[in-house]
Amino acid sequence: MASPGGGTVCNGKLHNHQKQSNGSQNGNHKRNGIIRETQQNGKPHVYSKPFVESFEEVPMVVAILTYLGYGIGTLFGYLRDFLRNHGIEKCNMAVERKEQKNFVPLYQDFENFFTRNLYMRIRDNWNRPICSVPGPTFDMMERVTDDYNWTFRFTGKIIQDVINMGSYNYLGFAENSHESLTTVRNSLKKYGVGVCSSRQEMGNIDKHEELENLVAQFLGVEAAMVFGMGFATNSMNIPALVGKGCLILSDELNHASIVLGARLSRATIWTYKHNNMQSLEKLLREAVIYGQPRSRRAWKKILILVEGIYSMEGSIVRLPEIVALKKKYKAYLYLDEAHSIGSLGSRGQGVVDYFGMDPNDVDVFMGTFTKSFGAAGGYIAGRKDLVDYLRVHSHSAVYATSMSLPIAEQIIRSMKSLMGLDGTTNGIQRIRQLAQNTRYFRNKLNEMGFIIYGNQESPVIPLLLYLPSKVAAFSRILLQRKIGVVVVGFPATPIIEARARFCMSSSHTKEMLDTVLKEIDEIGNILRLKYSRHKKSARPELLDEKSFELED
Repeated sequence: MASPGGGTVCNGKLHNHQKQSNGSQNGNHKRNGIIRETQQNGKPHVYSKPFVESFEEVPMVVAILTYLGYGIGTLFGYLRDFLRNHGIEKCNMAVERKEQKNFVPLYQDFENFFTRNLYMRIRDNWNRPICSVPGPTFDMMERVTDDYNWTFRFTGKIIQDVINMGSYNYLGFAENSHESLTTVRNSLKKYGVGVCSSRQEMGNIDKHEELENLVAQFLGVEAAMVFGMGFATNSMNIPALVGKGCLILSDELNHASIVLGARLSRATIWTYKHNNMQSLEKLLREAVIYGQPRSRRAWKKILILVEGIYSMEGSIVRLPEIVALKKKYKAYLYLDEAHSIGSLGSRGQGVVDYFGMDPNDVDVFMGTFTKSFGAAGGYIAGRKDLVDYLRVHSHSAVYATSMSLPIAEQIIRSMKSLMGLDGTTNGIQRIRQLAQNTRYFRNKLNEMGFIIYGNQESPVIPLLLYLPSKVAAFSRILLQRKIGVVVVGFPATPIIEARARFCMSSSHTKEMLDTVLKEIDEIGNILRLKYSRHKKSARPELLDEKSFELED
C-alpha cells in the first residue's frame, strides 16, 4: 500500500534516505540548488513535470497502539457475545431462528462479530441523512440513538450549512441553481424520468446518441457508449472483454467494481503492488515467457487494469510508465477514470490530459458521471470496433435499463461547459479553481504536521487517523462544528490505516477551506493526530538535509 520506507516519493525517489518505491527515476530532481534530469533504463525521463506522491510510514508506537485498540475491542466483543448467548445482554443483530439451529449458518460469523461489536459502536459516523443538494454545504437531519447505535430516531431538527468535505463534487456541478438547470428541466418536461427499456429495445433515445458523440469528442477517441450505473460499467463490461485463457494484471488497490468484473470474467487474475512498475513488469515478463500454467500456451490476451486516481490513497496512476510496459509486452490497457475525469488535466480530460499523452495509447477508457459531472452512470470509450463489440456483448448494454434522459442532459450541459461549447469559460475556471483548492489544502495540512497520502495534484486527500477511537472522535467533533467528513477504516482500508478522506471541490471558497483547516488543526492537537515526522523547513532547498545528495 504505502511506499516501503515511508516518506515522500518524487518521480520514484524517496526523500528520506529510504529505498525507491519503484526502482525507477523519472522527471527532474532539484538537489543542492541544481536541477538534474534523471533517467529510466538509460533513457530520458517519461514525465514532463515532477511527479510527487507522499506515503509516510506510520510511527511504530501508533501502529502498536492501533493493534492494541482492536485487540481490546475484540476481547470485549467476545465477552459481550458470551453475555448475549446467556441472555444477560440483549442481542439486536439478525440471528438464525431456534428451529434452524442445526442448519448451515446463514450469516457469516466473523463479519457479524465485527459489525455488532466494533462497527456498531461508531455507526453514527456513516449513513447520515442529508436533506439538501450536496454542494459546498448541505443540510442534515439530526438523529440520536438510545441504544448505542442499534437504532436511530430523528429529533425533527435540521443541522444547516454543514461544510461538505466528503462528496465527489469535484467541479461543483451538483447544484440546484435555476439558471444552470434550465436544460435539465426542459429535458424532464419533454422526456419524463424513466425510459423503461434497454438500449437494444425501445430505450435508445436521441439524447443518448448526442451524449455518446459528445463523450467521444471530449476524450478525443473514435466512439463511446454510456450506461445508467457506474459500478456496472466496470463489473459488466470487463467480462465481455476477457475470459478463460486470458490474463488480468490488476493493481492491488483497484476498486471493488473492477475486482468484481475481473472475477466474473473467469480470466486468471494476478495482482501487482500498487503503482509499482517493477512488480508489474515482473508479472508481464513471466506471463510472456511462461504462458498459461501447466499447458504453457500463450495467453489469449493480457489486460492491465488501473485507475486514474485511487480513491482511498489519493494517488495517480503512473500512466507513462504503464503505457511503455504495455507497448513493450504487447498487452492491453483498461483505464478507470471514475475520479480523474474532470478533475485532472488542464482541460479536465483525465490522466491522459494530465500527462500530455495520446489517447490512442489507452485501449479502453472507462469513467463515471457520478463525480465531476454531478450526475449518474458511466461510459466506455475507445476505438469504434471496441464500442460496437460491447453494444452487442455487454450485459449492461443488453439487459439494463438505459440512462434517464434528465441525467443525460445534466451530463451534456456539464461536459459542454468544460469544453467551452456553452460560450463561456465557466468550465475551465472550475478546473483551475479545483487545482488551486487542492494544492492549498494539501500544503496547509502538511505544514500542520498531519500524515496525508497521495499525489500533490489529487483532489482526494486522505488524512491518517489510525486508531479506531480517534476515527469516531474526529468525525463527531467536526460535525459538532458543522463540518461533514468521510472517515474510513477496516475492512475498507488496512487495519492500521484508518483515515479521514477529504474531497476537494471547485465550489469550496477559501473562507470555507480556512474554516475547515482551523478546526482540523485544533482537533489535531486535542486528539494528538499530528504524527508526521517530516517537518517542513522555512527554506527547504537549503535547510532540509533530506534533499541533499552527497557527491563522491
